[in-house]
Amino acid sequence: MKTPQARIALLASAGALATTALLAAPGAAFAADAAATADSAHPQENGPEIIVTGRVISGNADPISAPVVLTGEALTRDIKPQIGEMLASLPGVSSTGFAPGVSRPVLRGFDGPRVQVLLDGIGSLDASSVSADHAVSLDTLNVERVEVLHGPRVLLYASDPSGGAVNAVDKRIPRSVPDKAFTVDALGSFGTAADMVNGGIATNVRLASRLVAHFDASYYHSDDLHVGGHVLSPELRAETLTQASDLAAAGDLTGAATLTEQANAKGKIANSGTEGWSYGGGLAFIDDGGDIGVSVQRLATDYGIPPRPSTDPEATSISLRQTRVDLRAGLNLTGFLKRLEVRGAYGDYEHAEIEDGDIGTQFHNQAVEVRLQADQAKRGIWSGSTGVQYSSSRLDISGDEALLPDNNTNRFAVFTLQQLEVGRFDLEGALRYENTQIRTIPATEHRDFDQYAAVAGVAWHATDTLTFSANFSHGERAPSAEELFVDGLHDATQSYERGNPNFTVEKSNTVEAGLRYNGGAFVGSVTLFGTNFDNFITAVPTGEVIEDFPVYQYLQAPARFRGIEAEGALTFARWGDNALKADGGVDYTHAKLVNMGPVPRIPPLRTRGGLEFDSPAVTLRGEVEWNAKQDRVTENENPTSAFTLVNLSATWRPMGQDGPLSLILAADNLLDASGRLAASETRDFVPIAGRDVRLTARFTY
Repeated sequence: MKTPQARIALLASAGALATTALLAAPGAAFAADAAATADSAHPQENGPEIIVTGRVISGNADPISAPVVLTGEALTRDIKPQIGEMLASLPGVSSTGFAPGVSRPVLRGFDGPRVQVLLDGIGSLDASSVSADHAVSLDTLNVERVEVLHGPRVLLYASDPSGGAVNAVDKRIPRSVPDKAFTVDALGSFGTAADMVNGGIATNVRLASRLVAHFDASYYHSDDLHVGGHVLSPELRAETLTQASDLAAAGDLTGAATLTEQANAKGKIANSGTEGWSYGGGLAFIDDGGDIGVSVQRLATDYGIPPRPSTDPEATSISLRQTRVDLRAGLNLTGFLKRLEVRGAYGDYEHAEIEDGDIGTQFHNQAVEVRLQADQAKRGIWSGSTGVQYSSSRLDISGDEALLPDNNTNRFAVFTLQQLEVGRFDLEGALRYENTQIRTIPATEHRDFDQYAAVAGVAWHATDTLTFSANFSHGERAPSAEELFVDGLHDATQSYERGNPNFTVEKSNTVEAGLRYNGGAFVGSVTLFGTNFDNFITAVPTGEVIEDFPVYQYLQAPARFRGIEAEGALTFARWGDNALKADGGVDYTHAKLVNMGPVPRIPPLRTRGGLEFDSPAVTLRGEVEWNAKQDRVTENENPTSAFTLVNLSATWRPMGQDGPLSLILAADNLLDASGRLAASETRDFVPIAGRDVRLTARFTY
């Protein structure tokens, strides 16, 4: 039997062999390397961003731990109302997949408060990290770029770099004055899996030579989600049929019939429809000396929570609303500092859990976050950024299932990221101190945590096309109010949850090593990572049942995470403006609680491969993704079976590559496969979407 370390080594070897095979592929026509800019000796890092089906490997954002970026037509093709679902095909990214109306990103097996979801560097200011059934308050139709961050840059936003961060860059505060009197960006789509209608429009209007206004609105609606096969997993289906048989034997024929019907349900997930809308506006003054802008948005989302099998199933849904105000102001300077920028936001968030038409538990969160960042001018080999950050949130919960006391969380942090270019080496160091105070209301409990984090990294540009990188990080995370104080039934998650008010700061040490290659026709990357936790916090199913709901207990224990991410793309034929490309990727995370067994809800090994034809008028793409079975599960957690997805898409630009109109026809899960996400708490009764054929039109003027 192979040890976990042996399995990791085997996967790393396979990734290296695959890279070598692609590099040696017959007929590889390597394009000229991107020209280096004048202010750097590292052409690979300062050339144009390298786009692999919309995923950026390397680029000039961070030479140590290059971000993965979704942008352009790939962003349009993958656009979904929920950020987790939209990013789920990126390397190292999975989704919580709680329900069709709610999914958060899972990075390298980490989710919840370990993964910061940011809007232009500021938190989502909602209650999405409180529980898996709470959606992220983010208007994905108004996003122009999404970055998945790891390594030193994470310390600009959080004290725990182990999980990483997702930063969505939106358009609501304009960054430039348009050359035209106004611009328009409109998108509309229809998908068959849930009869989803999705559409939005945004416009920037030049009011004066240095003044720009922005307006946007969006709407989406979907019915119950179509799935391929039974709704319940084989294990839960067998358990439900056994319960039905026991009820029938006891004479409860009505209860037996209800359970049997739920056990045999196929084709659609009950109570999984969604509806949402948003509108907003912004105003920005932009000058050579600096800029200042403000925006306001109102967002609403209503979505159903699919029910766990029960003799008396309840139709629970969430009604979510948020009003958010954002500010961005910056001064462009000369001298030691090149820019001083302040970002701030205020969010007023509320959501109600509606049970059979009646309002049950209500959550209300008021939050403010402010950050001031000073970017240093590059002086020879030295550059960097330093700043301070403050946030405060108050969460009030009312109703029959107030499973958490009202609480207030305050955070204050100082951070710095410093960079040196020494010959063919890039050196980075980041430090962050953060203080977190959590107080229950009324003030019966008060916890105060100090967190210290540091990252040191190096990148060696062995050639103009090949980079080796490594970084070491120490992170510390304060336990959240939910992990400390939750204790009660939660109808929306259909579970009983217990926290522990005695938790201490969670500490982690991470080592990451990577290789990136940019040879023009071939680009690729391989990253290995390992994280050790002294006192990892997670919720595990105990096997206990309270009022038909499984009990989840938060505990703190040593944990070990090991993993690999690899991807590459090869342009193996090019004629004129046409190109034929192949790409592929693999990611895997192995995680365990020391002396206890696997960490709950860890995604399995996943591989993908695709072929793409690209021309100025048409892009055709076919992709196969294989998700392995996940049988490394914690006690009282069911395994998931392997499944394969076949995805096809065609993009047509009827007015040319630079024309204003794009039409995308995509078929995801073409074979209508049935599958379940191992990272999902509800996987036993919420499978993945079945065949979904989507038509999307985007118009840009």
